[in-house]
Amino acid sequence: MTFNLRNRREDGSTPVLDTWGANSDYGLLRDVLLGPAENYQWLETSSLSKKSLRTGLRFDADVACRQHAEMVDAYRSAGVTVHFHAADPELPYQIFARDSSVMTPYGAVITNMAQWWRRGENFRAIETYQRLGIPIYDYVTAGTFEGGDFDIIEPDCVLIGWEGVEGRSQEQGALQLKRWFEKEGWEVRLCGIDPYYVHIDLMVVMLAPKLAAVCLETIDPGVVDWLQGKGIEVVAVPFKDTMMLGCNVVALGGDRVLLPNSSHFLKERLKALGLQVYDPEIDMIANGGGGVHCMCQPLRRDPV
Repeated sequence: MTFNLRNRREDGSTPVLDTWGANSDYGLLRDVLLGPAENYQWLETSSLSKKSLRTGLRFDADVACRQHAEMVDAYRSAGVTVHFHAADPELPYQIFARDSSVMTPYGAVITNMAQWWRRGENFRAIETYQRLGIPIYDYVTAGTFEGGDFDIIEPDCVLIGWEGVEGRSQEQGALQLKRWFEKEGWEVRLCGIDPYYVHIDLMVVMLAPKLAAVCLETIDPGVVDWLQGKGIEVVAVPFKDTMMLGCNVVALGGDRVLLPNSSHFLKERLKALGLQVYDPEIDMIANGGGGVHCMCQPLRRDPV
């Protein structure tokens, strides 16, 4: 069964799913979708992976798989059911499950990847949702768009990033999503970001209700004002940390956060705020260009 924009109620809205879906990025996480680690390798996909390759860092597939397994164990110890994309050896960046789809209260949006070596991830994502019985809401067709640029700030409110014609998410794709969700009655805020950030989830991530990690040095000041106008407390993360994926973290719900072991600044700030931290080591994965938020696609969160 699938829903799309042609299968609306009489009032124009799309039915909210009973079993799957998420109306926030911080509700209690019940089910998460991850990509496989066994086909991962570093490619020149971002400023971080280019730096790793340029400076002679060595990729170790065995270490990457062990670190991925540690992250999976962290999810399971937090009570989260873990699902996986079927591994495709032709897709070396399939590990970053955030990008090939977006989860909403109405079902999944299948995105449109920018880099040719990642476009097949969208097809495997469709198969995964069909296998799990999760409806597909619609497909991005207007320009490219990747899931790391879709931040649900709170119910019926989303922040959407875009990086221009040469970026991973183009304005055309962001505008298509904006039209869809405004028709659902959502508040949508678009934010242009610098391409070296790859996606907006490297510098703006929800941590808990009314609490967000933000890089104040790089985000549009208007977005900060917008967040604070909603009563959201901002935890400022230094630019240097965000470039090393220290802000790319996952809210597990219940005042718990999953972040990389190397995210020392944010880890200490969150502990001081009383949050419980899960901190697997992921540097062998992260040096290829993505963090724990990039690797996860929440499939089911408790509504808030």
